[in-house]
Amino acid sequence: MLRTRLIQAASSAQRAFSTSQKALAAKQMTVRDALNSALDDELARDDRVFILGEEVAQYDGAYKVSRGLWKKYGDKRVIDTPITEMGFAGIAVGAAMAGLRPVCEFMTWNFSMQAIDHRSSRRGDCAAAGQEQVGQDGGRHASSSSGRRKMKKHKLKKLRRKMKFEWAKVRQRREMRKEKAFQAKLISQIKQAKAFSAEQHIINSAAKTFYMSAGAVNVPIVFRGPNGAASGVAAQHSQCFAAWYAHCPGLKVLSPYDAEDARGLLKSAIRDPDPVVFLENELVYGTAFPVADNVADKDFLVPIGKAKIMRPGKDITLVAHSKAVETSLLAAAELAKKGIEAEVINLRSIRPLDTATIFASVRKTHHLVTVENGWPQHGVGAEICARIMEDQTFFELDAPVWRCAGVDVPMPYAKTLEAHALPRVQDLVEATLKVLGGKVGKAAAANK
Repeated sequence: MLRTRLIQAASSAQRAFSTSQKALAAKQMTVRDALNSALDDELARDDRVFILGEEVAQYDGAYKVSRGLWKKYGDKRVIDTPITEMGFAGIAVGAAMAGLRPVCEFMTWNFSMQAIDHRSSRRGDCAAAGQEQVGQDGGRHASSSSGRRKMKKHKLKKLRRKMKFEWAKVRQRREMRKEKAFQAKLISQIKQAKAFSAEQHIINSAAKTFYMSAGAVNVPIVFRGPNGAASGVAAQHSQCFAAWYAHCPGLKVLSPYDAEDARGLLKSAIRDPDPVVFLENELVYGTAFPVADNVADKDFLVPIGKAKIMRPGKDITLVAHSKAVETSLLAAAELAKKGIEAEVINLRSIRPLDTATIFASVRKTHHLVTVENGWPQHGVGAEICARIMEDQTFFELDAPVWRCAGVDVPMPYAKTLEAHALPRVQDLVEATLKVLGGKVGKAAAANK
């Protein structure tokens, strides 16, 4: 807890990018409050909207994003689920197909991949097998009964009393055989079952249904939760899934950075008719950002698929998303001390990708560096590089595109190693200087 508070305090201090009177006078809003207010607005606006996930109701959410919503809207609109991502992701997709607008929260996006369950066997089949066995047993007893010699009534009565205990043993053996038959078939089917994960609900059900139904069935659903590296949670809880889900047609993938992004994009995602993957970052939940007065309006929306220029510049373009935007802004501030004006673009939307804004910036600066906290291979930066190569904008470049990404290893647990596994400000500054090469002095002189 103390470590988290220290990280949030340090993070807040780092975000003092502007000390202008406009920035100082602006209203402050944390990312957590931005998400909470967006959910509140949409629950009040549309009765079809509901939230489900682990601890989202009575506990107010693992990160307190849904704070107060259960008390306000009740059990039918804010629903606690068991710890089974496969289960409640499937429920949410089915509800969306039926016309509702669920907001499905993963406690972390890592669980969307790691919550793997096996298809359970059908107990009815196993029970039928047991009944078949019992029927065969009963047939044997019937045949043995028919083979008995006829006897007088008093002798038969005496025999029945004598055999009462024996019949109890027979019934016990029948039950044991039924149970063994059920267990044997259950174990056999479990061994042969294929793994089924929440990801398959997102990909195979949510993303593909509109296409496979020839446009007849929409799946208006939002999958949201913290994504990417946090702090001290090691390899299995630090992955960035932006590139994973952006690979799939049928999904819209959003990656907000500040409070304005979080509020406006989440409201747009809930109103969108298609499935949206909403990738947040838990390290910025408690961070307050300056926002304009209109951000608090109930109808404030940030359009999906539109990037935002966070800082204008003319020497080099830095393209980033989520918390990497902060790294880019800090690096741009350092570069400004060297006389280099870097333009920082906050992607906001990973799929669809706003290539128009990127291309326009590159045509102006003639240099490009992509920044992300995810792994480099097949990442968001790699996709941007490919888009540049396939466009006439490629001929506007004066140097190759440079990617700054997370180190291509599972996230270490040790604090010092964790810091070196993610792009740092000095890494981005060095990359920029390498891309600019001999033009660094010229750019500094020109800006003077």
